[in-house]
Amino acid sequence: MLQPLLLLIHLLSAIFWLGGMSFAYFCLRPAAVEVLEPAQRLPLWAATFARFLPLTALAISALLLSGLAMLMRVGFAHAPLGWHLMLTLGLLMSAVFAYAYLGCYPRLRQACQDAAWPQAATALNRIRQLVALNQLLGLGTVVAAVSARFA
Repeated sequence: MLQPLLLLIHLLSAIFWLGGMSFAYFCLRPAAVEVLEPAQRLPLWAATFARFLPLTALAISALLLSGLAMLMRVGFAHAPLGWHLMLTLGLLMSAVFAYAYLGCYPRLRQACQDAAWPQAATALNRIRQLVALNQLLGLGTVVAAVSARFA
C-alpha cells in the first residue's frame, strides 16, 4: 500500500516541476516578450516566481523524499541503474534549482523593486539558462526512469 502512494507522490511532484518549467519556458516567456515591455514583463516574472518557486521547492522535497523512500525499500545495491541515475540527476537538478531560487531570484526581485531593468533582465536571463539546463537534466531523468522500468 505504501509503494503506490510513494510512486504517486513522486510522479505528481515530477509532473509539477517539469511541467511548470516547460510552461514557463515554452509558453509564458515567448508570450511575455511578445506583448510586454521590460517594465511590465520583468515584474510579472518576479511575481510569477514568488508563487511558483516555493511550490516547486515543496514538490522537489516530496520528490526527493518519496524517491529515497522507494530506493531504501529496495536497497541501493538492488536498485536498477536507472534509479541511481535518477537520484544523481535529481540531486543535480535540485542544486540548479536552489541556485536559481536562492541566488538569482532575489537579484531579480530586488532589481524589479529598484526599477533597474537591465539588472533585472540579466537576472531573469540567468534563471532562463538554468531552467533550460534543468529541462535537459529532467529529460535525462525521465529517460533513466523509463530505462529502469524495462531493465
